[in-house]
Amino acid sequence: MELVNGQYTTSGSDLIEIANEFGAPVYVYDGNKIVEQYQRLLNAFKPINIKVKYACKALNNSSILKLLKNQGSGLDTVSINEVHLGLKAGFEPKDIIFTPNCVSIEEIQAAVKLGVHINIDNISILEQFGHLYGNSVPCCIRINPHILAGGNTKISTGHIDSKFGISVYQLRHVARVVKSSNIRVNGLHMHTGSDILDAGVFLQGAEILFDSAKDFPDLEFVDFGSGFKVAYKEGDITTDIEELGAAISSRFMEFCKEYGKELELWFEPGKYLVSESGYFLVKVNVLKQTTATVFVGVDSGLNHLIRPMLYDSYHSIVNLSNPEGKQRIYTVVGYICETDTFGWDRKLSEVHEGDILCFKNAGAYGFTMSSNYNARFRPAEVLVWNNKAQLIRKREEFEDLLRNEVEVEL
Repeated sequence: MELVNGQYTTSGSDLIEIANEFGAPVYVYDGNKIVEQYQRLLNAFKPINIKVKYACKALNNSSILKLLKNQGSGLDTVSINEVHLGLKAGFEPKDIIFTPNCVSIEEIQAAVKLGVHINIDNISILEQFGHLYGNSVPCCIRINPHILAGGNTKISTGHIDSKFGISVYQLRHVARVVKSSNIRVNGLHMHTGSDILDAGVFLQGAEILFDSAKDFPDLEFVDFGSGFKVAYKEGDITTDIEELGAAISSRFMEFCKEYGKELELWFEPGKYLVSESGYFLVKVNVLKQTTATVFVGVDSGLNHLIRPMLYDSYHSIVNLSNPEGKQRIYTVVGYICETDTFGWDRKLSEVHEGDILCFKNAGAYGFTMSSNYNARFRPAEVLVWNNKAQLIRKREEFEDLLRNEVEVEL
Protein backbone atom coordinates (compact mmCIF):
# COMPACT_ATOMS: atom_id res chain seq x y z
CA MET A 1 0.00 0.00 0.00
CA GLU A 2 1.41 3.36 -1.06
CA LEU A 3 0.43 6.95 -0.40
CA VAL A 4 0.27 8.63 -3.82
CA ASN A 5 -0.92 12.24 -4.17
CA GLY A 6 -2.70 12.04 -0.84
CA GLN A 7 -4.49 8.76 -1.63
CA TYR A 8 -3.65 5.22 -0.54
CA THR A 9 -3.32 2.81 -3.46
CA THR A 10 -2.40 -0.81 -4.10
CA SER A 11 -0.97 -1.72 -7.51
CA GLY A 12 -2.24 1.62 -8.77
CA SER A 13 -5.83 1.16 -7.58
CA ASP A 14 -7.23 3.75 -5.15
CA LEU A 15 -8.52 1.97 -2.03
CA ILE A 16 -11.11 4.65 -1.29
CA GLU A 17 -12.48 4.28 -4.82
CA ILE A 18 -12.70 0.50 -4.29
CA ALA A 19 -14.67 1.06 -1.07
CA ASN A 20 -16.98 3.49 -2.87
CA GLU A 21 -17.53 1.15 -5.82
CA PHE A 22 -18.01 -2.14 -3.97
CA GLY A 23 -19.13 -0.90 -0.57
CA ALA A 24 -17.74 -1.53 2.87
CA PRO A 25 -16.83 -3.77 4.53
CA VAL A 26 -14.80 -5.38 1.74
CA TYR A 27 -11.69 -7.55 1.46
CA VAL A 28 -9.21 -6.37 -1.19
CA TYR A 29 -6.32 -8.53 -2.47
CA ASP A 30 -3.35 -7.32 -4.50
CA GLY A 31 -2.55 -10.08 -7.01
CA ASN A 32 0.87 -8.61 -7.80
CA LYS A 33 1.94 -8.99 -4.17
CA ILE A 34 0.90 -12.66 -4.16
CA VAL A 35 2.95 -13.33 -7.29
CA GLU A 36 5.91 -11.41 -5.84
CA GLN A 37 5.88 -13.56 -2.68
CA TYR A 38 5.57 -16.76 -4.71
CA GLN A 39 8.52 -15.89 -6.94
CA ARG A 40 10.63 -14.82 -3.97
CA LEU A 41 10.10 -18.20 -2.35
CA LEU A 42 11.04 -20.10 -5.51
CA ASN A 43 14.17 -18.01 -6.00
CA ALA A 44 15.30 -18.60 -2.41
CA PHE A 45 15.45 -22.38 -3.03
CA LYS A 46 16.68 -22.28 -6.63
CA PRO A 47 19.43 -24.94 -6.43
CA ILE A 48 16.97 -27.72 -5.52
CA ASN A 49 13.78 -29.25 -6.89
CA ILE A 50 11.23 -27.29 -4.88
CA LYS A 51 7.45 -27.64 -5.13
CA VAL A 52 5.16 -25.04 -3.57
CA LYS A 53 1.77 -26.29 -2.37
CA TYR A 54 -0.31 -23.25 -1.43
CA ALA A 55 -2.17 -23.81 1.87
CA CYS A 56 -5.60 -22.77 0.67
CA LYS A 57 -7.14 -22.67 4.15
CA ALA A 58 -5.58 -19.20 4.36
CA LEU A 59 -7.64 -17.82 1.47
CA ASN A 60 -9.62 -20.14 -0.77
CA ASN A 61 -11.44 -17.87 -3.22
CA SER A 62 -11.34 -19.60 -6.62
CA SER A 63 -9.82 -16.56 -8.32
CA ILE A 64 -6.89 -16.61 -5.88
CA LEU A 65 -6.46 -20.35 -6.45
CA LYS A 66 -6.40 -19.84 -10.21
CA LEU A 67 -3.90 -16.99 -9.89
CA LEU A 68 -1.49 -19.23 -7.97
CA LYS A 69 -2.11 -22.22 -10.26
CA ASN A 70 -1.13 -20.05 -13.22
CA GLN A 71 2.16 -19.32 -11.46
CA GLY A 72 2.87 -23.05 -11.22
CA SER A 73 1.83 -23.62 -7.62
CA GLY A 74 0.32 -26.82 -6.29
CA LEU A 75 -2.22 -26.95 -3.46
CA ASP A 76 -2.26 -28.02 0.18
CA THR A 77 -5.75 -28.99 1.34
CA VAL A 78 -7.10 -30.05 4.74
CA SER A 79 -10.68 -31.07 3.90
CA ILE A 80 -12.35 -32.92 1.07
CA ASN A 81 -14.21 -29.73 0.18
CA GLU A 82 -10.91 -27.87 -0.25
CA VAL A 83 -9.85 -30.68 -2.59
CA HIS A 84 -13.00 -30.10 -4.66
CA LEU A 85 -12.33 -26.34 -4.69
CA GLY A 86 -8.84 -27.00 -6.00
CA LEU A 87 -10.03 -29.33 -8.73
CA LYS A 88 -12.72 -26.84 -9.74
CA ALA A 89 -10.06 -24.12 -9.97
CA GLY A 90 -8.14 -26.29 -12.45
CA PHE A 91 -5.45 -27.96 -10.33
CA GLU A 92 -4.43 -31.44 -11.44
CA PRO A 93 -4.95 -34.12 -8.75
CA LYS A 94 -1.21 -34.88 -8.79
CA ASP A 95 -0.54 -31.29 -7.71
CA ILE A 96 -2.79 -31.46 -4.63
CA ILE A 97 -1.82 -32.87 -1.24
CA PHE A 98 -4.58 -33.77 1.23
CA THR A 99 -3.49 -33.36 4.87
CA PRO A 100 -6.52 -33.64 7.14
CA ASN A 101 -6.56 -34.49 10.81
CA CYS A 102 -9.14 -36.38 12.84
CA VAL A 103 -11.26 -37.20 9.78
CA SER A 104 -12.97 -40.49 9.03
CA ILE A 105 -11.51 -43.14 6.76
CA GLU A 106 -14.44 -42.44 4.42
CA GLU A 107 -13.09 -38.93 3.77
CA ILE A 108 -9.66 -40.41 3.06
CA GLN A 109 -11.27 -42.87 0.62
CA ALA A 110 -13.07 -40.02 -1.14
CA ALA A 111 -9.74 -38.23 -1.61
CA VAL A 112 -8.11 -41.42 -2.93
CA LYS A 113 -10.85 -41.68 -5.57
CA LEU A 114 -10.05 -38.14 -6.67
CA GLY A 115 -6.40 -39.08 -7.19
CA VAL A 116 -4.70 -36.57 -4.88
CA HIS A 117 -1.67 -37.17 -2.63
CA ILE A 118 -2.74 -38.57 0.73
CA ASN A 119 -0.94 -37.39 3.88
CA ILE A 120 -1.72 -39.45 7.01
CA ASP A 121 -1.20 -38.08 10.50
CA ASN A 122 -2.28 -40.89 12.84
CA ILE A 123 -1.60 -44.59 13.21
CA SER A 124 -5.26 -45.65 13.27
CA ILE A 125 -5.92 -44.21 9.80
CA LEU A 126 -2.56 -45.55 8.56
CA GLU A 127 -3.59 -49.07 9.59
CA GLN A 128 -7.00 -48.74 7.92
CA PHE A 129 -5.38 -47.23 4.82
CA GLY A 130 -3.00 -50.21 4.62
CA HIS A 131 -5.83 -52.74 4.94
CA LEU A 132 -7.73 -51.02 2.13
CA TYR A 133 -4.98 -50.24 -0.36
CA GLY A 134 -1.77 -52.10 0.51
CA ASN A 135 0.88 -50.75 -1.88
CA SER A 136 -1.60 -49.84 -4.62
CA VAL A 137 -1.96 -46.22 -3.42
CA PRO A 138 1.07 -44.35 -2.07
CA CYS A 139 0.81 -42.09 0.94
CA CYS A 140 2.80 -39.50 2.84
CA ILE A 141 3.23 -39.66 6.61
CA ARG A 142 3.04 -36.57 8.80
CA ILE A 143 5.52 -36.67 11.66
CA ASN A 144 5.25 -34.66 14.85
CA PRO A 145 8.88 -33.71 15.59
CA HIS A 146 8.10 -32.39 19.09
CA ILE A 147 9.48 -28.95 18.34
CA LEU A 148 7.73 -26.01 19.96
CA ALA A 149 7.56 -23.31 17.31
CA GLY A 150 5.13 -20.58 16.36
CA GLY A 151 4.06 -17.15 17.51
CA ASN A 152 1.05 -18.36 19.54
CA THR A 153 0.21 -21.67 21.21
CA LYS A 154 -2.92 -21.89 19.06
CA ILE A 155 -0.79 -21.97 15.89
CA SER A 156 2.00 -24.21 17.22
CA THR A 157 1.40 -27.65 15.75
CA GLY A 158 4.58 -29.66 16.25
CA HIS A 159 4.91 -29.83 20.04
CA ILE A 160 4.35 -32.87 22.26
CA ASP A 161 0.78 -31.94 23.23
CA SER A 162 -0.34 -31.21 19.66
CA LYS A 163 -3.07 -33.26 17.98
CA PHE A 164 -1.18 -33.07 14.68
CA GLY A 165 1.06 -35.76 13.24
CA ILE A 166 2.48 -39.08 14.43
CA SER A 167 5.04 -38.73 17.20
CA VAL A 168 8.62 -39.22 16.08
CA TYR A 169 8.88 -41.64 19.01
CA GLN A 170 6.26 -43.88 17.39
CA LEU A 171 8.16 -44.39 14.14
CA ARG A 172 9.17 -47.96 15.02
CA HIS A 173 5.47 -48.78 15.35
CA VAL A 174 4.80 -46.97 12.07
CA ALA A 175 7.49 -49.05 10.37
CA ARG A 176 5.78 -52.24 11.57
CA VAL A 177 2.40 -51.08 10.24
CA VAL A 178 3.95 -50.11 6.90
CA LYS A 179 5.71 -53.46 6.58
CA SER A 180 2.74 -55.59 7.64
CA SER A 181 0.40 -54.00 5.08
CA ASN A 182 3.09 -53.38 2.45
CA ILE A 183 2.23 -49.65 2.37
CA ARG A 184 4.17 -47.53 -0.12
CA VAL A 185 5.28 -44.39 1.71
CA ASN A 186 6.40 -41.84 -0.89
CA GLY A 187 6.70 -38.76 1.34
CA LEU A 188 7.48 -37.54 4.84
CA HIS A 189 5.91 -34.37 6.19
CA MET A 190 6.18 -32.05 9.16
CA HIS A 191 4.71 -28.67 10.10
CA THR A 192 5.90 -27.15 13.36
CA GLY A 193 3.71 -24.05 13.44
CA SER A 194 3.30 -20.50 12.18
CA ASP A 195 5.34 -17.31 12.70
CA ILE A 196 8.70 -19.12 12.79
CA LEU A 197 11.71 -16.82 12.73
CA ASP A 198 14.71 -19.08 13.18
CA ALA A 199 16.13 -21.09 10.27
CA GLY A 200 17.53 -23.36 12.96
CA VAL A 201 14.01 -24.59 13.75
CA PHE A 202 13.58 -25.79 10.18
CA LEU A 203 17.03 -27.37 10.21
CA GLN A 204 16.29 -29.09 13.51
CA GLY A 205 13.09 -30.53 12.06
CA ALA A 206 14.90 -31.37 8.83
CA GLU A 207 17.41 -33.53 10.67
CA ILE A 208 14.56 -35.42 12.32
CA LEU A 209 12.94 -36.06 8.92
CA PHE A 210 16.24 -36.98 7.30
CA ASP A 211 17.00 -39.42 10.09
CA SER A 212 13.52 -40.93 9.77
CA ALA A 213 13.88 -41.32 5.99
CA LYS A 214 16.25 -44.28 6.30
CA ASP A 215 13.26 -46.47 7.19
CA PHE A 216 11.35 -45.46 4.03
CA PRO A 217 13.20 -46.46 0.82
CA ASP A 218 10.53 -45.31 -1.65
CA LEU A 219 10.41 -41.59 -0.85
CA GLU A 220 9.82 -39.14 -3.68
CA PHE A 221 9.55 -35.95 -1.61
CA VAL A 222 10.06 -34.43 1.82
CA ASP A 223 7.51 -31.81 2.93
CA PHE A 224 8.52 -29.14 5.45
CA GLY A 225 5.10 -27.50 5.71
CA SER A 226 5.55 -23.78 6.22
CA GLY A 227 5.24 -21.21 8.99
CA PHE A 228 7.23 -18.32 7.52
CA LYS A 229 6.61 -15.11 9.47
CA VAL A 230 5.44 -11.94 7.78
CA ALA A 231 5.51 -8.41 9.22
CA TYR A 232 2.32 -7.26 10.95
CA LYS A 233 3.70 -4.00 12.25
CA GLU A 234 6.64 -1.72 11.60
CA GLY A 235 9.85 -3.19 12.96
CA ASP A 236 8.58 -6.78 13.07
CA ILE A 237 11.27 -9.41 12.63
CA THR A 238 10.37 -11.74 9.76
CA THR A 239 11.63 -15.02 8.37
CA ASP A 240 14.67 -14.35 6.19
CA ILE A 241 13.62 -16.52 3.25
CA GLU A 242 16.92 -16.10 1.44
CA GLU A 243 18.94 -17.17 4.49
CA LEU A 244 16.57 -20.06 5.15
CA GLY A 245 16.67 -21.10 1.48
CA ALA A 246 20.45 -21.19 1.41
CA ALA A 247 20.72 -23.19 4.64
CA ILE A 248 17.99 -25.71 3.84
CA SER A 249 19.06 -26.14 0.19
CA SER A 250 22.64 -26.92 1.15
CA ARG A 251 21.65 -29.49 3.76
CA PHE A 252 18.95 -31.01 1.52
CA MET A 253 21.40 -31.63 -1.30
CA GLU A 254 23.70 -33.39 1.16
CA PHE A 255 20.79 -35.51 2.38
CA CYS A 256 19.80 -36.53 -1.17
CA LYS A 257 23.34 -37.85 -1.71
CA GLU A 258 23.12 -39.77 1.56
CA TYR A 259 19.69 -41.13 0.63
CA GLY A 260 20.88 -42.20 -2.81
CA LYS A 261 18.57 -40.23 -5.08
CA GLU A 262 17.32 -36.72 -5.72
CA LEU A 263 14.03 -35.98 -3.97
CA GLU A 264 11.63 -33.07 -4.27
CA LEU A 265 11.39 -30.58 -1.41
CA TRP A 266 7.85 -29.37 -0.74
CA PHE A 267 6.65 -26.33 1.17
CA GLU A 268 3.05 -25.38 2.03
CA PRO A 269 2.95 -21.60 2.54
CA GLY A 270 -0.38 -19.92 3.14
CA LYS A 271 0.00 -16.73 5.15
CA TYR A 272 3.39 -16.03 3.56
CA LEU A 273 1.86 -15.87 0.09
CA VAL A 274 -1.37 -13.98 0.71
CA SER A 275 -1.33 -12.16 4.05
CA GLU A 276 0.43 -8.98 2.95
CA SER A 277 -1.64 -8.82 -0.23
CA GLY A 278 -4.85 -8.28 1.74
CA TYR A 279 -6.58 -5.12 2.96
CA PHE A 280 -9.84 -5.11 4.86
CA LEU A 281 -11.78 -1.87 4.39
CA VAL A 282 -14.46 -0.81 6.87
CA LYS A 283 -16.55 2.31 7.42
CA VAL A 284 -16.71 4.23 10.68
CA ASN A 285 -20.24 4.13 12.08
CA VAL A 286 -19.78 6.07 15.28
CA LEU A 287 -17.28 7.81 17.55
CA LYS A 288 -18.04 7.08 21.19
CA GLN A 289 -16.17 8.81 24.00
CA THR A 290 -16.24 7.42 27.53
CA THR A 291 -14.50 8.66 30.64
CA ALA A 292 -11.40 6.65 29.68
CA THR A 293 -11.49 5.82 25.97
CA VAL A 294 -12.43 7.16 22.56
CA PHE A 295 -13.97 4.27 20.64
CA VAL A 296 -14.15 4.10 16.86
CA GLY A 297 -17.09 1.81 16.07
CA VAL A 298 -16.97 0.33 12.55
CA ASP A 299 -19.36 -1.62 10.33
CA SER A 300 -17.64 -4.94 10.96
CA GLY A 301 -16.56 -7.17 13.82
CA LEU A 302 -15.19 -10.55 14.79
CA ASN A 303 -17.69 -12.05 12.35
CA HIS A 304 -15.47 -10.76 9.53
CA LEU A 305 -11.99 -10.66 11.08
CA ILE A 306 -11.72 -12.89 14.15
CA ARG A 307 -7.93 -13.08 14.40
CA PRO A 308 -7.42 -10.18 16.86
CA MET A 309 -9.86 -11.76 19.34
CA LEU A 310 -8.82 -15.36 18.67
CA TYR A 311 -5.03 -15.02 18.45
CA ASP A 312 -4.37 -11.53 19.84
CA SER A 313 -3.07 -10.79 16.36
CA TYR A 314 -1.98 -7.28 15.45
CA HIS A 315 -3.23 -5.59 12.28
CA SER A 316 -2.01 -2.10 11.43
CA ILE A 317 -4.94 0.27 10.95
CA VAL A 318 -4.87 3.27 8.61
CA ASN A 319 -7.44 6.02 8.12
CA LEU A 320 -7.72 6.13 4.33
CA SER A 321 -10.07 9.13 4.41
CA ASN A 322 -7.68 11.42 6.29
CA PRO A 323 -4.18 10.15 5.51
CA GLU A 324 -2.33 13.26 6.64
CA GLY A 325 -4.53 14.37 9.52
CA LYS A 326 -3.51 15.07 13.11
CA GLN A 327 -2.64 11.92 15.06
CA ARG A 328 -4.99 10.95 17.90
CA ILE A 329 -5.42 7.85 20.07
CA TYR A 330 -8.43 5.56 19.50
CA THR A 331 -9.62 2.07 20.31
CA VAL A 332 -11.18 0.47 17.22
CA VAL A 333 -14.09 -1.87 17.89
CA GLY A 334 -16.77 -3.74 15.95
CA TYR A 335 -20.56 -3.87 15.92
CA ILE A 336 -20.98 -7.41 17.25
CA CYS A 337 -22.71 -8.15 20.57
CA GLU A 338 -19.43 -9.44 22.02
CA THR A 339 -16.21 -7.72 22.90
CA ASP A 340 -14.67 -7.50 19.43
CA THR A 341 -11.77 -5.10 19.68
CA PHE A 342 -9.62 -4.75 16.58
CA GLY A 343 -6.99 -2.59 18.25
CA TRP A 344 -6.48 -0.85 21.60
CA ASP A 345 -4.99 2.63 21.89
CA ARG A 346 -4.05 3.02 18.24
CA LYS A 347 -2.56 6.23 16.91
CA LEU A 348 -4.63 7.15 13.83
CA SER A 349 -5.08 10.23 11.71
CA GLU A 350 -8.08 12.04 13.18
CA VAL A 351 -11.18 9.94 12.58
CA HIS A 352 -14.65 11.16 11.63
CA GLU A 353 -17.88 9.25 11.22
CA GLY A 354 -18.12 7.96 7.67
CA ASP A 355 -14.34 7.61 7.23
CA ILE A 356 -12.91 4.45 5.64
CA LEU A 357 -10.35 2.55 7.72
CA CYS A 358 -8.02 -0.11 6.38
CA PHE A 359 -6.74 -3.16 8.26
CA LYS A 360 -3.47 -4.28 6.70
CA ASN A 361 -2.18 -7.85 6.38
CA ALA A 362 -5.72 -9.15 6.08
CA GLY A 363 -5.21 -11.59 3.21
CA ALA A 364 -4.79 -14.71 5.35
CA TYR A 365 -7.40 -16.22 7.67
CA GLY A 366 -9.73 -13.28 7.25
CA PHE A 367 -12.60 -14.17 4.97
CA THR A 368 -12.05 -17.92 5.35
CA MET A 369 -12.70 -17.65 9.12
CA SER A 370 -15.66 -15.29 8.76
CA SER A 371 -19.18 -16.15 9.90
CA ASN A 372 -22.77 -14.97 10.01
CA TYR A 373 -22.70 -14.34 13.74
CA ASN A 374 -25.41 -11.87 14.83
CA ALA A 375 -27.06 -12.65 11.45
CA ARG A 376 -24.58 -10.35 9.72
CA PHE A 377 -23.68 -10.78 6.07
CA ARG A 378 -20.19 -11.81 5.03
CA PRO A 379 -18.43 -9.11 3.01
CA ALA A 380 -17.48 -8.87 -0.65
CA GLU A 381 -14.02 -9.76 -1.96
CA VAL A 382 -12.13 -7.79 -4.63
CA LEU A 383 -8.97 -8.72 -6.53
CA VAL A 384 -6.68 -6.04 -7.97
CA TRP A 385 -5.05 -7.56 -11.05
CA ASN A 386 -3.90 -6.19 -14.39
CA ASN A 387 -4.43 -2.64 -13.08
CA LYS A 388 -8.10 -3.35 -12.43
CA ALA A 389 -10.17 -3.95 -9.31
CA GLN A 390 -12.50 -6.89 -9.96
CA LEU A 391 -15.27 -8.32 -7.77
CA ILE A 392 -14.49 -11.98 -6.99
CA ARG A 393 -17.21 -12.60 -4.39
CA LYS A 394 -20.48 -10.77 -3.95
CA ARG A 395 -21.54 -9.46 -0.57
CA GLU A 396 -24.11 -11.74 1.02
CA GLU A 397 -27.79 -10.80 1.12
CA PHE A 398 -30.66 -11.70 3.43
CA GLU A 399 -31.64 -14.69 1.28
CA ASP A 400 -28.20 -16.21 1.93
CA LEU A 401 -28.96 -16.41 5.66
CA LEU A 402 -32.06 -18.50 4.95
CA ARG A 403 -30.76 -20.52 2.01
CA ASN A 404 -30.40 -23.85 3.80
CA GLU A 405 -33.17 -23.51 6.35
CA VAL A 406 -36.13 -25.88 6.09
CA GLU A 407 -39.52 -24.63 7.23
CA VAL A 408 -41.61 -26.94 9.38
CA GLU A 409 -45.19 -26.86 10.62
CA LEU A 410 -45.35 -25.44 14.16
